[in-house]
Amino acid sequence: MPKKQTIVLCSSAYFYEHLNQISDQLSGLGFATIVPRTAANMKLSGDYDVSKVRTWIDNPEDIHKKTDFMKWHFDKITDNDAILVVNDDKPNQPAYMGANVLIEMGLAFYLNKPIYVLNSVPKTAPYYEEVMGMNSIILLGDLTKIK
Repeated sequence: MPKKQTIVLCSSAYFYEHLNQISDQLSGLGFATIVPRTAANMKLSGDYDVSKVRTWIDNPEDIHKKTDFMKWHFDKITDNDAILVVNDDKPNQPAYMGANVLIEMGLAFYLNKPIYVLNSVPKTAPYYEEVMGMNSIILLGDLTKIK
């Protein structure tokens, strides 16, 4: 029996509720998934208030938490098969990808991992060229396109 492909999900913390739903859908399609630790904790608690997690914004001494989250997620990208970027809309920012997601995509690209992007990326986005230059596979919302 072949090994299940494991997909690491990446997104802005503002999309973690949707990211968890996508993770469940992928599981139903036969994939194993890994979500950011914070997303998993938010799912368990049912509390998706991002401000409660991002304590380093008001307390710079907590920046080590962000560092730890990033390193943990980078390790998961390194050790698994592909990434899926959940790039939903934020107010006045269609198909939003934050800086951290772009870093994660860059790591996956460097490691020759497939990069799936859930929604289209506007040509006017400041990161359009980078996303397309990493040979990202744009799913247009259709998870069944993941191979």
